[in-house]
Amino acid sequence: MKKENNTYLIINGIAIFVMIGLITFASIKYGAQIADLLKDPKHFAQWMNSFGAVGALILIGFQILQIIIAVIPGEVIQIASGIAFGGFFGSVYSILGMLLGSVIVFYATRLLGFGFIKTLVPQKHLEKYNKLLNDPKFEIILFVIFIIPGLPKDILVYFAGLTPIKPLRFFLIALVARSPAIIGSAVIGASLGKENYVVVAIIAAIAIVAFVLGIIFQEKIIHKASSFKK
Repeated sequence: MKKENNTYLIINGIAIFVMIGLITFASIKYGAQIADLLKDPKHFAQWMNSFGAVGALILIGFQILQIIIAVIPGEVIQIASGIAFGGFFGSVYSILGMLLGSVIVFYATRLLGFGFIKTLVPQKHLEKYNKLLNDPKFEIILFVIFIIPGLPKDILVYFAGLTPIKPLRFFLIALVARSPAIIGSAVIGASLGKENYVVVAIIAAIAIVAFVLGIIFQEKIIHKASSFKK
């Protein structure tokens, strides 16, 4: 039994090392190019369109990468998706990428465990989210955090893999709760492409207000969600 545990720890440690190595390598080698592309959604959309039909796969790949590397701005990718592919297909491709990225992160965390997260997440976030992991209302809290702008989402995907939540249940929560914001960003992008600035202004104003309120009241929102009766 002890030998099996030691083997598991060795394999786990190697897997963590490889995963962190790949992320670090990609960040160092391609970080500057990615940052340059994501400075301007229109520029990013034009770049994707230059690849023709393959552009959709590139968008999905970037959205997957954004979930794995949370510091990449998801809104820029999603706005660019609307510019390049329109509100409907931009939303579909971005949502697909979000789900695939969530699947990768969820199962990587479930396989590699807490040690993997410790190498990626700052200590202050570890302490904060550790409390949420043990909350019996975790699923409700997860849904609330996912659906309200301004609350940290991508880091929570890593932590979800450590909970007993069923994978399909988690992916359904991610799909339902995260889709509205993704669709909104894609519609903004599509409207920018058509120079329909009234729609852009309305959606952006709603998003900004929701984002600011989410930032200001995030602790109260999470507390309220944790006290919600199932």
